[in-house]
Amino acid sequence: MIQIKTLQRKRLVSLSTILLILFLLTTTVTAQLISLKTIPVATGDQFLIFPSQNLSMGGVHIALTDSLLDHWTNPAHGAHVKGMQVSSSPVYYRIGNGYGSARSMPLAVSWNKGIWYGGASFTLQAMNTADNQTWWNPEIRTLSENIAENKYLAGFIGRKLGNTSIGVGAYWASLSALDGVDLLYANSESIHQEGGLTDVRVGLSRTLDTGGEVELLYLRNELDMKHEVMYMDWGIAEPFERIETNLDHTVTQGIHLAHKSAIDKYGWAYGSMLTVNQKTHPKIPNYEIMNIPRDPGTTLGYNLGGGISKINGNSTFGIDVIYEPIKSHTWAEADTHMISSDDELIRPGDKTVENYFDFSNWVLRTGLGWKNSNRTFQLGMQMRSIHYWLEQTDFIDVTVRDQEEYWVEWTTTWGMAMDFDDFTIRYSGKTTMGTGRPGVDTQWIWRGGMLEDMSVGGDFIIAPSDDLTLQEARVMTHQISISLPIRR
Repeated sequence: MIQIKTLQRKRLVSLSTILLILFLLTTTVTAQLISLKTIPVATGDQFLIFPSQNLSMGGVHIALTDSLLDHWTNPAHGAHVKGMQVSSSPVYYRIGNGYGSARSMPLAVSWNKGIWYGGASFTLQAMNTADNQTWWNPEIRTLSENIAENKYLAGFIGRKLGNTSIGVGAYWASLSALDGVDLLYANSESIHQEGGLTDVRVGLSRTLDTGGEVELLYLRNELDMKHEVMYMDWGIAEPFERIETNLDHTVTQGIHLAHKSAIDKYGWAYGSMLTVNQKTHPKIPNYEIMNIPRDPGTTLGYNLGGGISKINGNSTFGIDVIYEPIKSHTWAEADTHMISSDDELIRPGDKTVENYFDFSNWVLRTGLGWKNSNRTFQLGMQMRSIHYWLEQTDFIDVTVRDQEEYWVEWTTTWGMAMDFDDFTIRYSGKTTMGTGRPGVDTQWIWRGGMLEDMSVGGDFIIAPSDDLTLQEARVMTHQISISLPIRR
């Protein structure tokens, strides 16, 4: 009975599993990878390692081509690369209130010769993790504890077959830190992360007789991480070190279908897309914020989108509208025999908590650009509306509860480009508001003899134990891209 009461106290923080969704790729590639949020948490552009022509136009892409990015998201678009070019797109982002920052230095080359094309990219990244959240340890952390090194390697190759092109792309990341993970172990002394991310894509693109284009993409994305977390526990006379090891494993498979076509001779065009992602979570960490054993979960998400654009002389305009229906099922299983509150026996392997999430999200993007001599100016905005319903069953307390949450995230973008005879330099900036460090109404809980802050960070799907609260933090991102044509 002591064990059951302890478990019930722990569930005051939350009564669900946490699913770490690692697809923090840039907002311009969410057409292929669908990310999930049940809390308005601020995350930086950790995976913004490729240049983009439309990033500072709000990321519009459904009815507009992006000559700098398309071949990295779908390798079949490498057929549109002109000659050979070398590029570099350094990125710096910072999350307000000391929640983290990073500097990235990508180098890339792409080429197109005859019927073959390809490209490769390497990125080195230095990430500053969030400030130490342990209230009893105000000491400054060492350099190795505060800065992590991440490395990214990507490549693609393809072939033209008349009006059709096919391509295969691969993406690999060696990760020493992920945005937000450190905030989930807020009372730890140190966290050592290691692991990797792999992404394989097979794409097909075909130019129609009418001038339009259709594309098909299959992808498989897999995350495999290990967290070694060190705590200081208090004994009878003095503190002692305790190390916990958590595994994190997530697999996503997806299909993406899209179409672009001109409407008239005045530059109007339209596009449509359909994306399906299936996510499985074989291993989910035992995060400190929950301290409940994690068991597998599944997610099925869709993107249904349409867009229009107009290119008239030196001006460009575009709008994207995307609807995201998503369903997620998570649960926790007993590891020992337990007795429910109505005296029913719960055996090892039986479910102790079960959650059903039902999302109805919307994404709206708009952007415009105009060119003056050799200078191009761009402005844009994105609104992401997140709305979900949670139905949660607790088989220990024999209770069922419903919760509804809704919030809006705003992203403003701007940028300019300058074309010279030998190279092009481009700057893109963006700021996101409406996110930050979230928590719940019951901000503090007495647990095991200590007070624990219940706010969390990172991109996660969490069943909150109460109405959400938010300490807002602004995310600022800057990217400078330099493209140098070698052969046209």
